[in-house]
Amino acid sequence: MSTNVLHIILLTSFICLSCSNENEDTYKPKPAALEIPKLFQDNIIPPITPVNNPQTLEGIALGKKLFFDPILSGNNTQACADCHAPENAFSDASRFSIGIDGSLGNRNSMPLFNLAWNYDEKFFWDGNTFSLEHQAFVPVTDPLEMKSSWANVEQKLQQHKDYPLLFEQAFGTSRIDSTLVTKAIAQFERTLISANSKFDKFLLGEADLTPEELNGFNVFMDEARGDCFHCHGSDKNPLWTDNAFHNNGLDEAFTDLGLGAVTGDPADNGKFKSPSLRNLMFTAPYMHDGRFTTIEEVIDHYSEGLKNSPTIDPLMKKVTQGGVKLTEKDKADLKAFLMSLTDYEFVN
Repeated sequence: MSTNVLHIILLTSFICLSCSNENEDTYKPKPAALEIPKLFQDNIIPPITPVNNPQTLEGIALGKKLFFDPILSGNNTQACADCHAPENAFSDASRFSIGIDGSLGNRNSMPLFNLAWNYDEKFFWDGNTFSLEHQAFVPVTDPLEMKSSWANVEQKLQQHKDYPLLFEQAFGTSRIDSTLVTKAIAQFERTLISANSKFDKFLLGEADLTPEELNGFNVFMDEARGDCFHCHGSDKNPLWTDNAFHNNGLDEAFTDLGLGAVTGDPADNGKFKSPSLRNLMFTAPYMHDGRFTTIEEVIDHYSEGLKNSPTIDPLMKKVTQGGVKLTEKDKADLKAFLMSLTDYEFVN
């Protein structure tokens, strides 16, 4: 074998060995499985975690930092957390959400928890986004919300002293784009799990309900009284929502078409997503447009305030008489039960 050939072989071996060592030294994010509550394990199917966006410690930490950072907004004054505040169960406690320049939207922010179990992957009140990643994409460019552009956000993040390294650790690249930003935020949002209310503890045999709370639960489950469980879950559905869209008798004529504006189907006009009944103590005002400021007003709506319209949900069986006509005691007890779905640990 000639000396030149031997030199080529040795050089090739050195290059291959160098590449191998470089690949072995590449930082790999650490997997972080969601902590699934026992009630969820026993009663509902596993959560949705996309194959192309697995949960990692680094991705979750990056998503949390981005969620609370106003850098995503056009004038660096508003973060995701301003409309989804932890103390409000990640909602905004406002009738209409407020954008960076004080402009008002026409709806409020839905609370954020147990999102990994939203199996139809339709988010917002009208279902206009098709994944949790896409949901995180929308507010940045909305002229009534963060009023920015993704090109501007990407540039600010790329020039930031911390973010390139954090993206490198989470996704293996320091080149930042909107896809990676929304993937990180979605990873963080999937960790927002609420499953430690008094009623959860009751179902686990760790707490007792008062007579009022127990009667309230029975009212909730009774088709002849509250008849609430079809849309809002039960002890066998601890999400306390069906994650579906309903016209629940708010209006005879619609100023906001809801799902109908998204699908273009008149049969969907006036339909909005059923929110979870967890943490109602922290998420007032209620309904998509925040028209009800108290739980009592919500209960009164279903009891005697229903309005008929062409797309009224068939589950509103007593719409012709205005509602289910609860007694004052059943109303009070129903509220007591709903308050037992409050997860104080979650908001703290």
